[in-house]
Amino acid sequence: MDTLTGTFEVLHALKVKGLANDAFLAAMTGLSGDGLATTIATLTGDGLAVRRENPRMSGTMLTAAGKAAYDELFTQNPLDAATRAAVDGIYSAFLPVNSDFKRVCASWQMVTDDTPNDHSDTKYDGRVIADLGVIHERIIDVLAPSADATDGALARLARYVPRLDDALARVRSGDNAAFARPMYDSYHDIWMELHQDLLLTASREREAADEE
Repeated sequence: MDTLTGTFEVLHALKVKGLANDAFLAAMTGLSGDGLATTIATLTGDGLAVRRENPRMSGTMLTAAGKAAYDELFTQNPLDAATRAAVDGIYSAFLPVNSDFKRVCASWQMVTDDTPNDHSDTKYDGRVIADLGVIHERIIDVLAPSADATDGALARLARYVPRLDDALARVRSGDNAAFARPMYDSYHDIWMELHQDLLLTASREREAADEE
């Protein structure tokens, strides 16, 4: 990955996440440890990003100048026609699955409208996890057009697949928090990042279909 591409990928990941730790940036960008460290150091040295270090939340985030630099690079390097068509197709296919995913998440959080899920009913949880497994198969199919990409936007979208695989495996192994806990690299966390990534990459604003 050349320097300009690496810089854009890190800026894009920070645009998606906000405050991002190095493990997230590596998973999002595909950069190696040394390459990632060098890119972060350059961005912070140029005033495009800042590091936050505290026990609860540490990582890198964009400055106002970094957001402007991202917008400039994005404008200067538009998707080619084939990639744009593929991204638009993925986004359109994502929306109905996203609606169903929200319903599965609601079932994970609430047994009924007024009964929170305390996860004492393992059979109930098992059914919801099975539903998540179906959603997972569908989103992998949605992302299939990115599977063979080696660089650019499609390669970035393909990198969500192993992250979602891992989160689902953690849920199935008994880690209930891996389903939807915020700031836990949960399935829901990764899903929301994918949604935001698609919006940014496709140059779209959130609309009613994104919220259904």
